[in-house]
Amino acid sequence: MNTFSDPQKVIEQCDIFPGQHVADLGAGSGAYTLAIGRKIQGDPNSRVFAVDVQKDLLTRIDSQAREEQLSSVHIVWGDIEEPAGTRLRADSVHTVFIANILFQVNNKKAVIEEAKRILHSDGRIIVIDWSDSFGNIGPSTDHIISEQRARSLCEELGFVFEKKFHAGEHHYGFIMRNQ
Repeated sequence: MNTFSDPQKVIEQCDIFPGQHVADLGAGSGAYTLAIGRKIQGDPNSRVFAVDVQKDLLTRIDSQAREEQLSSVHIVWGDIEEPAGTRLRADSVHTVFIANILFQVNNKKAVIEEAKRILHSDGRIIVIDWSDSFGNIGPSTDHIISEQRARSLCEELGFVFEKKFHAGEHHYGFIMRNQ
């Protein structure tokens, strides 16, 4: 039983392929960024942008990407809760990952708004987050954002539900399309 979200297994369910531009908002340790980088590596037009406010985490992601020779990985220092805080151009990415970040941010709607701003008109947002709290692992119960609340936030901004996927024993995952 895998209690944690496995980035590689998630990526395989999300139609990520070489040639795409993908943004990992709130990249943290870079587990999703690096898994995406491995998946899209080989096409010189592929890009995965690791966006985070913590410079030390971005430095680690950059170091790991260089070690693995993942030239598609690009580091972006930015605040995903601020308007244009990702520093990415509007309408510049095909897919946005918001993985294990909604429970941490104060302004959840601002994160979804920033995702919408940088997505192509038919782009996709992929949301993965904790479905519950257990022991001393994961967020406290009062910080969990339910799958329904996360979907509602996306729908309020014009995203249309596409599909759910298995994201781990204590996580949910879904994909919505920009309209």
